[in-house]
Amino acid sequence: MRSEQAQDIVGDQRWQKVLARDPAADGQFFYSVKTTGIYCRPSCGARHPRPENVAFHATASEAEHAGFRPCKRCKPDQPALSAMHAEKIAQACRMIERAEVTPTLKELAAHARLSTYHFHRLFKSMSGLTPKAYASAHKARAVREKLGVEATITEAIYAAGYTSNSRFYETATDTLGMTPAQFVKGGINTEIRFALGECSLGSILVASSAKGLCAISIGHSAEALLHALQDTFPHASLVGGDAAFEALVAQVIGFVEAPRLGLDLPLDIQGTAFQQRVWQALKLIPVGSTVTYTELARLIGSPKAVRAVASACAANTLAVAIPCHRVVRLDGSLSGYRWGVEIKKTLLEIEGTLNIL
Repeated sequence: MRSEQAQDIVGDQRWQKVLARDPAADGQFFYSVKTTGIYCRPSCGARHPRPENVAFHATASEAEHAGFRPCKRCKPDQPALSAMHAEKIAQACRMIERAEVTPTLKELAAHARLSTYHFHRLFKSMSGLTPKAYASAHKARAVREKLGVEATITEAIYAAGYTSNSRFYETATDTLGMTPAQFVKGGINTEIRFALGECSLGSILVASSAKGLCAISIGHSAEALLHALQDTFPHASLVGGDAAFEALVAQVIGFVEAPRLGLDLPLDIQGTAFQQRVWQALKLIPVGSTVTYTELARLIGSPKAVRAVASACAANTLAVAIPCHRVVRLDGSLSGYRWGVEIKKTLLEIEGTLNIL
């Protein structure tokens, strides 16, 4: 029969992370083993000790003050390998962003002092993108900024780091959601249909381009929602919805009030390759369920890209259709939401999920 101390350890959530050798728990706590006199990270690959010999510590210094020495295998007194890797990838990202000509994979790997294979795998796992895709996303973001500053579209393209016009125009419509000429003129010659309605959450605005729904916004002021749409595309032709479009708005409102009915409508999803991966994964979260940002990162195959996942959720412009409200913190609490935490809370209450948070 296990001792009371052993039972306490087994019942502690930290012990489950030790058994799983969870790297995400590194830095959150340390554990010591009284029979060996050492302390380790949760992810240490050493053989698991008996629970009655284990104690937990908040910091490495606390474990050392208790008389334990650092494990030679996981080196808990040194920066975590994951932290060192994160720093290398962050440096690589800055290198890509600052370079006039995109560095090659070989150059990036050499700067990080890693093999090209290891660097490529590490970069993708931590950023959610390959180095090439990251460079493309950076250029796309840069060209959106430059189009409003440079005298001509061509100057903006080269200022953003593209080496030729043709390379940019191959993906221009997907990058900007319209032609460069339309984008630089604030959506000129672009027709966006919209309609406003009311639901239990407050005012709701639904807008659609030729491709499909491009915005679903929720707030307390219909006027503020409309102004936000106008600010995004000041020169677009905003057309009030006809009876058919009003029916579409009613369908969206019906989905808000009864999410289990589903919303099978075409969406005009504009974003980076990584954002689109996150948004597609969000659409797979069932009504009545929630996931953490960490779980969502794992779901898209990028377990270390938790911050990037959170940023992608924040960039979503299609409330409820892309259900970023179903993503919560590790402890189940509600984090920021584009349309307000209170609206997020209400959406989860409607779906019957808040009681499990």
